[in-house]
Amino acid sequence: MKKFFRTYLPFTSNELKRNMAYKGAFYLFMVCSLFASFINYYLWMAIYGSAGSSTLGGLSQNEMIVYVFMSYIASTLVMISISRNVSQDVVKGNIAMTLIKPMDYRLSLIAQSFGTMIYHFFMPSVFVWIALEIYKVKVLGLPVVHISNIVLFLVSVCMSFLIYVLFDFCFGMIAFFTTYIFGMQMAKDALLSFLTGQLIPLSFFPEVVQRIFDFLPFSSMVYTPVMIYLGKYTGSALMFVLARQAVWVVLLYLLGSVIWRQVTKRLIVLGG
Repeated sequence: MKKFFRTYLPFTSNELKRNMAYKGAFYLFMVCSLFASFINYYLWMAIYGSAGSSTLGGLSQNEMIVYVFMSYIASTLVMISISRNVSQDVVKGNIAMTLIKPMDYRLSLIAQSFGTMIYHFFMPSVFVWIALEIYKVKVLGLPVVHISNIVLFLVSVCMSFLIYVLFDFCFGMIAFFTTYIFGMQMAKDALLSFLTGQLIPLSFFPEVVQRIFDFLPFSSMVYTPVMIYLGKYTGSALMFVLARQAVWVVLLYLLGSVIWRQVTKRLIVLGG
């Protein structure tokens, strides 16, 4: 275990330093994404204002406000792409060096992403989270979130993070077959914003569609931790969604291992 941390902790540390060095680009990205969340907020307020019911998809108007901004926080912490790193390493030929280094390439990418996740938590997620809690209590009149919900939310977010990066690693293996996956990455990001519940809570879909989502890993990326935070999962249902996340972590790790062994057999270095 000590050797493991000594090997991969520098990747996390270096990624933290890199994010701190390029703060301007990061802040611009955060402002743009937070601006999108406010657009989503006003859109949902208009929907609730014109609806004949105060509750839609199992969420009240106040709960939807919390959902919009908590999904922003969850997606900021969870959806940290590593497929772009894989693509660049393949195109530049750097991937060849990973085959001779005494380390696991996938774990090094996860360690880098974890550094970004830590940075995203402190800048700006924790501040948005605190502001949301103050607004929720002072303006919306909702109770302060229970400490157990916060702990379970953070546990779920950590597993969601692993699910996303392991899925994105599998997606990045496409770079071994095509030298340009930028367009595919844009399509993937747009599709995931829909499938993860980031744009529309999955409870708004018909029950049949929700059952299909239950068999896919995408609902575990954003929707599950946010609904845990809102207290929508309790008892056996809570244990089930957490167990489902753990199962997807294992399955995606195994799938990534199989794909990695296959694609490295046909590796063609284009540069370096």
